[in-house]
Amino acid sequence: MTVAGLVLWGVQLSGGMVQTGMRNLDSWGLYITMFMFLVGLSAGGLIISSVPRAFSMAGFGGISKVAVWTSICCTVLAIGFVVVDLGQPLRLWELFAYSNLGSPLMWDILVLGTYLILSVAYLWATLKHEAGKVSATALRVISVVALVCAVLVHSVTAWIFGLQAGREMWHTALLAPWFVSSALVCGVALVLVMVIALRRAGYYDLDQAHVVKLVKMLGAFVLVDLYFFGCDLLTEGFPGGSGAEVVSMLVSGPLAPFFWVEVVGSALAAVVCFTPKLRTNPLIVVASLLAIFGIFCKRVQLLVGGFQLPNLDFAGPMTSSMVTDWSSGMAGAYQGLVYWPTLLEFGVTLGVLGLGALLLLVGLKHLPLKPTEKSH
Repeated sequence: MTVAGLVLWGVQLSGGMVQTGMRNLDSWGLYITMFMFLVGLSAGGLIISSVPRAFSMAGFGGISKVAVWTSICCTVLAIGFVVVDLGQPLRLWELFAYSNLGSPLMWDILVLGTYLILSVAYLWATLKHEAGKVSATALRVISVVALVCAVLVHSVTAWIFGLQAGREMWHTALLAPWFVSSALVCGVALVLVMVIALRRAGYYDLDQAHVVKLVKMLGAFVLVDLYFFGCDLLTEGFPGGSGAEVVSMLVSGPLAPFFWVEVVGSALAAVVCFTPKLRTNPLIVVASLLAIFGIFCKRVQLLVGGFQLPNLDFAGPMTSSMVTDWSSGMAGAYQGLVYWPTLLEFGVTLGVLGLGALLLLVGLKHLPLKPTEKSH
């Protein structure tokens, strides 16, 4: 999959970004959606790994190293999607050579790079601590720094959208805490899927009580995330407010399938998490996947929704470079979804995800990630 993705990326580089579904009026698409989603997966895994050490709490049975490695893989993929979205790899140089430090985009690049280095340092320190070469105090300090950076990286990613006053869907102060709650949902869910799969494969010998603790945490995070969503919808849709069009677009408009999949899927995941009889391993995996897919649907709603409502009444001459469906003017362009990925975008995305799977499996095979007595 990685090789196929590289080939398709070469096609995209040679033929230009016009081969994607992105245009002037919807200049971000699947790649940036995946970037947001993977930053959340990454931050959530590192947060649940570092919190027990940072606050001297009981852990989750030695899952820390696998959670951190999963977080590192997701961070690499998030950076990979930024590179793919830039259009040309050489623009990475321009990003730093001509950077505008007043831009939230640049804050995100800097924080994300720092976060990746800290994640690697945290995994290294954990392994050295188990070997008796790093003290518990030093590991705790690194845990605190990693925890702060994990929260910060998601907050800065949210500010990229939240500070754009021209987009009705994005401009809200709630976005940063909402991003952090989403990160906790999909991060815990991903770790649960990983732990159950590795235990089934014989890689782990983990007590079910630790899995149940994680499941209860997942249920609590899902409810908090739904609460934030409800607050945002009420604020937007309250009579007299300016966001009624946003709520209508989500509930019954072009983005309704993503909205209802997220809400219903998250509710079903919460039911499994809080019903003891339903906490069997297969249903826990299903609930975790529903929670992860729900957060992905939320990312789609946020990004596409920001472009779905035009912020300019007269955007200039309609051409194929302006919108995908330009033949019928502005009304036709916004009749359905303003953006949908092309097959090329889907192929490149699968290639990047294939790279993540490769990194994850190589790490599980060659790094000492199995729990030891000191891991607990």
